[in-house]
Amino acid sequence: MSESHVQEEGFLFQGAEARVYKKTLYGKQIIIKERFSKKYRHPVLDSHLTDQRLKSEVRAILKCSSCGIKTPVIYMVDFNSSKIYMEYIAESITIRDYIENFLKDGGNINELASLGRQMGKLIGSLHANGIIHGDLTTSNILIKSKESGCDLIPIDFGLSSLGRLPEDQGVDLYVLERAMLSTHLNSEKLFEELLDEYRLSFQGGLEALNKLSEVRMRGRKRTMVG
Repeated sequence: MSESHVQEEGFLFQGAEARVYKKTLYGKQIIIKERFSKKYRHPVLDSHLTDQRLKSEVRAILKCSSCGIKTPVIYMVDFNSSKIYMEYIAESITIRDYIENFLKDGGNINELASLGRQMGKLIGSLHANGIIHGDLTTSNILIKSKESGCDLIPIDFGLSSLGRLPEDQGVDLYVLERAMLSTHLNSEKLFEELLDEYRLSFQGGLEALNKLSEVRMRGRKRTMVG
């Protein structure tokens, strides 16, 4: 595979760490995620961090695949240009957009309990297999409808790591909780459904939830101190 076989199509968006493009390779739509350098960082440090995060992302996605957790298929990794060539998940949207569309159509967020439970089961599966996402938000999980129900597909593993420490699992949940409560109004019950299913589906769930409570307390103390 080479750049000459990739046809230009379109820039999708830029995040804090990478630019994402949708292009065509041998007639097939793909996603290219390109990590870019940060001018404020020392070049040597920047190159090291970019390389490490690229490796972490690839490692986590491959681990998911080996454990039966659906993620975009990786076609190629170019470490020289810091690019990952991966599957484009057609007919999918982020959970964030799904919830917002549901509410715009007159739905009540408390009617999405089954979605919360499915999210909890997914995160429980990640943690049970030693995968810490590092940036769990409703923008980093895709939802794709199928004949019976839907698939949830985690994406953007740039801050991921491999490990089974309850502390890391608790922080993962805390990041998601803060993201959900700040993005989706009145989503407290939805997150409770998520945690209930997480605890039931993951053998180490109770210990991770205890750590989540500790992380919450630390977060409140930092807020009070300012």
